[in-house]
Amino acid sequence: PIAPLHNLPLPRPSHFSHLYKPNAAGKTIVLGIEGSANKCGVGVLAYDPQTSTYQTLSNPRKTYISPKGCGFLPKETSWHHQSHLVSIIRAALNEAYPNESHPQRHLSAIAFTLGPGMGGPLKTCAMAARSLSLLWKIPLIAVNHCIAHIEMGRVATSASDPVVLYVSGGNTQVIAYSDGRYRIFGETIDIAVGNCLDRFARVVGLSNDPSPGYNIELEARKHSKETPLKFVELPYVVKGMDVSFSGLLTHIEELTRRKDFVKDGQKQNEKQFTTADLCYSLQETIFAMLIEITERTMAHCGQNS
Repeated sequence: PIAPLHNLPLPRPSHFSHLYKPNAAGKTIVLGIEGSANKCGVGVLAYDPQTSTYQTLSNPRKTYISPKGCGFLPKETSWHHQSHLVSIIRAALNEAYPNESHPQRHLSAIAFTLGPGMGGPLKTCAMAARSLSLLWKIPLIAVNHCIAHIEMGRVATSASDPVVLYVSGGNTQVIAYSDGRYRIFGETIDIAVGNCLDRFARVVGLSNDPSPGYNIELEARKHSKETPLKFVELPYVVKGMDVSFSGLLTHIEELTRRKDFVKDGQKQNEKQFTTADLCYSLQETIFAMLIEITERTMAHCGQNS
């Protein structure tokens, strides 16, 4: 179980008790369904009011991996979720309650991602959640995807009131809690950081398995004292509290079309640069931009976490 959080800016689960009821054991057990992008996941979370602790009872998931050089499209991603969602729900309940024939009797509510996200995959998971709610006569709770990420991080790290750097395939925001709600202090003014990394990975032919960003990091990790990678200077675009990645992406895509770019193999002279060099340079530049606006927000809000 994860330790309780103190000095929470948000109310405890009991504040929303009109939406659901604790089970016979006095615990609040929620089955959550998430499918806003290419990953479809189901989690069973338990909250014990006596100890104010959270415990993840199960969390199986399945990821749609598109072919190399392609992104994932809403239609194919929806088909993937439709094919696997029922089995994932069964797996989640069987893992949480392995010896139960009717594990749904323990549930206090069913939660699902309302948005933001891709319309088709979101609709697939919402229909499944609504069907289970009607079938089992269990309350249904819609969840904001962004706030869910923040709250998961706060529970996992025991950070009561942090500045949050929220980055993913479709989001890049610096967020902090102020005056009763989460507020955006900085964000991308064009594309998200994950989208930038994904598109670059497609340009240089990196695999989507398990994710393009992870494979870029594997290339960047080839940098060491013994075998240093070449740092290629890229546009560093920070505008006040905001960042921009579209010009950076265009510039690095143009570099891959130069004769000095070595996609596979070893460099023959100092002017040449490899895929690993570009991955290292892109990652270091992007992360430095994100750290700058995050630190600026921490200073503005007087936060140390």
